[in-house]
Amino acid sequence: MPHPTVLIVGTTDTKLDEILLLRDRILDQKPCQTKILDISHTAAKSPALGELPSHELLSPLREQSSALKSLQRGEYINRAIEMCLPVVKDLVSKSQIQGIVSAGGSSASSLATTLMRKACPVGFPKLMVSTMASGDIRHYIEETDITMMYSVVDIAGINSILGRILSNAAAAIAAMTISYAKSLVDASVPEAKGKRIAITMFGNTTPCVDQIRRILTSTPHDVSEHEIYVFHATGAGGRAMERLIAEGQVDAVIDLTTTEIADELFGGVLSAGPERFEMAAKRGIPLIVSVGACDMVNFGPKDTVPEKYKDRKLLMHNPAVTLMRTTPGENKQIGQFITSKLTTHATNPSAVRVLFPLGGISMLDAPSKPFHDPDADNILFQTIEEGLEGSGIEIEKHQLNINDEQFAGHVASAILQVMGISPRKYRLANARRRKWSFDHGPSVMAARRNSQIEIPDAA
Repeated sequence: MPHPTVLIVGTTDTKLDEILLLRDRILDQKPCQTKILDISHTAAKSPALGELPSHELLSPLREQSSALKSLQRGEYINRAIEMCLPVVKDLVSKSQIQGIVSAGGSSASSLATTLMRKACPVGFPKLMVSTMASGDIRHYIEETDITMMYSVVDIAGINSILGRILSNAAAAIAAMTISYAKSLVDASVPEAKGKRIAITMFGNTTPCVDQIRRILTSTPHDVSEHEIYVFHATGAGGRAMERLIAEGQVDAVIDLTTTEIADELFGGVLSAGPERFEMAAKRGIPLIVSVGACDMVNFGPKDTVPEKYKDRKLLMHNPAVTLMRTTPGENKQIGQFITSKLTTHATNPSAVRVLFPLGGISMLDAPSKPFHDPDADNILFQTIEEGLEGSGIEIEKHQLNINDEQFAGHVASAILQVMGISPRKYRLANARRRKWSFDHGPSVMAARRNSQIEIPDAA
């Protein structure tokens, strides 16, 4: 295995001592090596900088020092990101680094974490030691797996506290980098045999998702055949799924729970942004779409619900979450959002299928439940059906609630069909079929029968 390399991002003109401490402690963790990305435009006045090997120090901003020094801090950071991002992307794509670390205040954290988010895929080791890490760090991390470590004291000169924290950070990033580098070349790690399937889930659609997972990861669909990624539809979950699809780390999508659209349109707290629902369609991968939990918009505690919604049908899900039932008019807008995204971005309409649970779109949208409103649901279904007319995208309608076992079976059947997986691939000996039935119980058997996925007798 080649020596794994950690990229240290920092400003050598103001944080050279901290950078060199990180470097020394990382090098102590053999067999790690380092590179330093200098994000300052002026050189440090220290002989220690000149002692670094030339191949180890990258200074992409020096050539434009005169132009950069006149910029305001915010403009400088944006320009530095623009100039440094191609450098980091190139290092990652050529496998010249296997980890990245930085230490700094708010400006350095903003710059370094942007490079981490935009240049490094999910799973790539990323560590930020920051004075900002004890507060709201969502805008630094977004939907990625950046590890944030609070510096406790300001990063302004080495002392016993900061020295210990930076040493811990160095050991952490070195261990992550060594592990990651090993995984890239370790022949003992089995290659995935099947497909990576993403599913979106909410508390109110959990029974359906759990059943789909059981079906797709049970015999005859051997657990080694399909890997299931479940994304909690909390805004960050939807963005994380979109990112992984863009990175090519997902082969098929069951977008069962599209509730984040309601929050985006009506001011809820769990929006995944206006670009949600695009990436799978753009990439043309198999995509099953439903409207799970589109009967609700999410807010915080009840006193945080906007004044204009105070007279609406509200339900306290828990002390921290208040749900608002969507109206027919709002459901029409949700349907228009979905159809606009699919008709605009679907590069392979035959790989897309939409499934309607006509008996209710969430756990709360069932007979005798507080959000049961067939008229509002029908507007949603009708809007999507009319919007997809002539698009080549197939629609299935089932007189079931989304959490009925039979509906989960139909979803499982649909994803296998659009993935082009033949049921006959799973021909089993009768003995194995009996063992599977005993292990997994009648509820899964019933779901499989209702999904119309055949399990023919062995010849």
